Amino acid sequence: MWYFSAPMLVYGEDALNHLHQIQGARALIVTDATLARLGLAARIEGILHDVGFQTCVFAEVEPEPSLQTVRRGAKVAAEFGPDWIIGLGGGSPLDASKAIWALYERPDLDPTDINPMETLGLSKAKLIAIPTTSGTGSEATWALVLTDTEEKRKFSTGSRELVPTLAIVDPEMTMQLPPRVTADTGLDALTHAVEGYTSTWANDFSDGLCLKAAQLVFDYLPRAYEDGQDSEAREKMGIAASLAGLGFGNANLGLAHAMGHSFGSLFKQPHGRAVALYLPYITEYTVNAGLGRYVDIVRFLGWSDSRDPEAAGRLLVEKVRELQRAVAQPMSIGSFGVSREDFEANLPKLVEYAEQD
Repeated sequence: MWYFSAPMLVYGEDALNHLHQIQGARALIVTDATLARLGLAARIEGILHDVGFQTCVFAEVEPEPSLQTVRRGAKVAAEFGPDWIIGLGGGSPLDASKAIWALYERPDLDPTDINPMETLGLSKAKLIAIPTTSGTGSEATWALVLTDTEEKRKFSTGSRELVPTLAIVDPEMTMQLPPRVTADTGLDALTHAVEGYTSTWANDFSDGLCLKAAQLVFDYLPRAYEDGQDSEAREKMGIAASLAGLGFGNANLGLAHAMGHSFGSLFKQPHGRAVALYLPYITEYTVNAGLGRYVDIVRFLGWSDSRDPEAAGRLLVEKVRELQRAVAQPMSIGSFGVSREDFEANLPKLVEYAEQD
């Protein structure tokens, strides 16, 4: 027996207008300072005010949200008493909104206690996820990543109860995304798709989602990177991110994410850029061991009719690196500005954190 978890998804042009249809009284918007400053939080508030909501904005979420931040957010939620929590932003605000929701309803919990085996019993509020990037897939999953700033490590956790009630994927919310963030988050979606498809927990429900997500990223990420106002590319990348989220959220991930989380936390690198760094190397590693389901991926993408697993894996690596070069992705640890000395000094901790992940 297994499970498939998914939110209700509203996507495409003007999807944000669906907020006019929700019912409730009080909404807490969880976001970051940049999106608040750009007026996106105020825009959400305006729609909610039109339908009679009282709103409160918690705009303190930092990149790679910390345990301390989600505890502060939960305190704000407890004081405001929302019946809806709205995560607005990239993966960091969306992940933070899940943890804040859990701690708001279960103040006895430490964030590190959130796990798939713990019954949360959420009933006071519902969660809406509105992504402003196209990559993390957090709007479609029950997973979240938090940072312990004292130990300088990330930890991945989650609960099926933390799947957003509703995800709103509107391409207009990503039109102003800078090229570098477009690349980082888009490559994150690709890593989700490839790892979700090749995970040992992959299944018939997740497979098609991961394959289609990979196809969309290869087709549309270069376009979104070159022209942020390409509305079709933005819409397709938003769909790719959510499809990959649904896929890996129900199949899990692999070494590229474990090593990327470890590397990103110790060397303060963006999540998507860090996990994408490791994707081709991990693909080569598994091919060398005779593992992976790369034949299916390259056949689905129309690159080869071969059924040779090793040839398929190496072709996928080549295509991933072509895409990475097209969007100026750093392709070695040194290109991230990390010296060999620093890397080797941190290697025991990198291995420890990757194994824990």
